Amino acid sequence: MFKSIVVPVDLAEMDVSKLAIDKAVALAAVTSAPLHFVYVRSILPVTFMEHVPPAFDEEQHAECETKMAALIASLPLSDKSRVTSEIRMGSVYNEVLAEVEKHKADLIVIGSHRPAMATYLLGSNATTIVRHAPCSVMVIRPEASNK
Repeated sequence: MFKSIVVPVDLAEMDVSKLAIDKAVALAAVTSAPLHFVYVRSILPVTFMEHVPPAFDEEQHAECETKMAALIASLPLSDKSRVTSEIRMGSVYNEVLAEVEKHKADLIVIGSHRPAMATYLLGSNATTIVRHAPCSVMVIRPEASNK
């Protein structure tokens, strides 16, 4: 079935990411595929750089690594040796696709919000990843509320 799975994670929106993580873990358990989690940090505009402390990037990177390590430790997998994580900087879809290439992944499992008008007009990371991915993409969305 799948030989390598990349899972983009948004550490700031774990409610959306958790759905994709759960699905990817279930697939990995069935297929024995390794999981590769990736979080992409945004690059701060140069105009903001004079307002942040000198060690800002290193501190942010270390904080993200700590959160990713905690995430991996919490996974209900008996063999965590097949799980890797990467913190990258740049545009989300470019960095996710670079991870896909690096790991020769044949599946991306990504969480996404339900589409809204802003998404249709501006696009979303999930949409761009689906459009440009060299492999299959599974988009996991929260269930619609029955209001």
